[in-house]
Amino acid sequence: MENTRLNISLKEGLPSAYEELFKQTFPRMVGYCKLFIQDKAQANDLVQECFVKLWEKRDTLKISQSVESLLFVMLRNRCLNYLRDQKLHHAEKSINLVEENELQHLYQLDFTGKEEKSMEEQLLEAIHKSVENLPEKRRLVFLKAKVEGKKNKEVAEELGITVKSVEKHLHQAKEQIRQEMLVKFPLLSVLIALLLK
Repeated sequence: MENTRLNISLKEGLPSAYEELFKQTFPRMVGYCKLFIQDKAQANDLVQECFVKLWEKRDTLKISQSVESLLFVMLRNRCLNYLRDQKLHHAEKSINLVEENELQHLYQLDFTGKEEKSMEEQLLEAIHKSVENLPEKRRLVFLKAKVEGKKNKEVAEELGITVKSVEKHLHQAKEQIRQEMLVKFPLLSVLIALLLK
């Protein structure tokens, strides 16, 4: 469903449009959220909150606005707020090191009306490409541990390697991806750190 037709249907309050958008984007949004938050139930809750807010604010949607981009921006802000509220050591340490202008860059307004891909979409696409370019074993370890959410011991057993090897491959993969992302997105050091945590 193209953006214009979808937005018109959402603004008119058609449940079918909302349901179609939910089916198309919910799995990807949960996957994105889990890069920040490992708790699947909490990730589901945060994603659902975004859809609720979208429905409540549907009257403010612009016809040419990218709804998916909007949802990802909303979700990113919720993830960062959740991490700060929980005072997780890693997130708290990272966010406290961010300069004021970077925080302002991270916390963009939800309803900007921009049509280009969101920051998250651009960054995730770049990360996916970087993952694809990893050496095969390193890539498999990263995908199983970070995307499939498996424990290091499970990954080691599946691939027939030691847990220490898994840890080594993960460290090397994250460092390689981090370096490549910092070159492409120098202002997003905090978000990159959270994505690769």
